[in-house]
Amino acid sequence: MHFTSEQRLDDGVIEREFTLGEIPGILWMPASASAPAPLILLGHPPLGLRKMYPRLVARARHSAAEGFATATIELPGSGERPRWDAAEQARADLRRAMEAGEPVTDEIVDALILPLVDKAVPEWQAALDALLSLPEIGGPVGYSGGVISIGIRLAVVEPRIAAAGLFAGSFVPRAMFEEARQVTIPLHVLLQWDDEGNDRQAALDLFDAFGSKEKSLYANMGGHTGVPQFAGEAAAQFFTRHLK
Repeated sequence: MHFTSEQRLDDGVIEREFTLGEIPGILWMPASASAPAPLILLGHPPLGLRKMYPRLVARARHSAAEGFATATIELPGSGERPRWDAAEQARADLRRAMEAGEPVTDEIVDALILPLVDKAVPEWQAALDALLSLPEIGGPVGYSGGVISIGIRLAVVEPRIAAAGLFAGSFVPRAMFEEARQVTIPLHVLLQWDDEGNDRQAALDLFDAFGSKEKSLYANMGGHTGVPQFAGEAAAQFFTRHLK
């Protein structure tokens, strides 16, 4: 891990950009921490860190106020990373189907999500290795938001993640339902009831499939981008309960 810049935001949060090989990332630290801070990995959709930055830094600042360090990395084929032809083709096929009012087939969803999960999860694990080697960061670790299938895979294969907050707002391949049954960590799942791009029943079926003994479904009225501000308070309480 190589840090490339550091700045103190106006609320005292320290923001440090880094690279991990070819992968860009950002680490946010609370303004003051007397002990190694617990860590939350901030997931996001594959739209590029620069485009997602305003939302990510808002989440990071909110978490820092609760005493958490947060970090994120650029997803494969996104932002400044090399183009990924297969991913771009899958996105084009998805746009074509949605613009034509056609059903989004299992084949499109599989091509869009499964290769992304296979590539992204080992990168998140490598980032976690590097972040936990820093003296100012300790466990436990949480995962929050982003492509829900990435969160599912991480919850299954990464024992250092103690709790996850997931957003039921992205397409989920059928194969991920079987992986969901293997998830055992505490979960806080956010669902926008009227999400125009998400199959509500599929989201409910996925929640039912999770094998966790402690799992909560937090549903609000509204579309994909209509998540109320107070939903963040419930997520913060969840991570405080499980990571502190």
